Amino acid sequence: MVAKWKRILRHLATPDWVARRHFTSSVLDAIEAAIVDSETRHRGEIRFAIESEIELTALLQNVTPRERAVEAFGHLGVWDTEENSGVLLFVQLVDRRVEIVVDRGIARVTEEGVWRDICDEVEQAYAAGDYEGGSIIAVTRLGAILEAHFPAFPRNPNELPDRPMLI
Repeated sequence: MVAKWKRILRHLATPDWVARRHFTSSVLDAIEAAIVDSETRHRGEIRFAIESEIELTALLQNVTPRERAVEAFGHLGVWDTEENSGVLLFVQLVDRRVEIVVDRGIARVTEEGVWRDICDEVEQAYAAGDYEGGSIIAVTRLGAILEAHFPAFPRNPNELPDRPMLI
């Protein structure tokens, strides 16, 4: 119960601009460029979403970063790709958590542990203050997995926006 209230206070005490200060426009540009480059080599779709604070009602319901990521996956339409090959990399800044949600086409051909390994690596980079580098590593690793299972064909439409979303 104490942890729940500490979390609520952390979210209430952290202004949006403080939480997002590491994701400057140049960092967002670098992430977008990495996604664009990656998607030339596979048919998957990578979405990158960054959330700062969570609304009080969700905090009182003890909504987890994973639950927020799944909600964002649906809200951003990551599930709505022709081959069910969408991946969401979700960053919850105040909770300092990274979550990856994959669509069913990718889930069928990959192991869950690979996604947690990427999340752990990104969280470590962020803890060291390397937001751009950690984000690029994540996109690169996601891209390699997608390339192995969904290599690019001549027809390779870009079905989702490449720009990271601040939510």
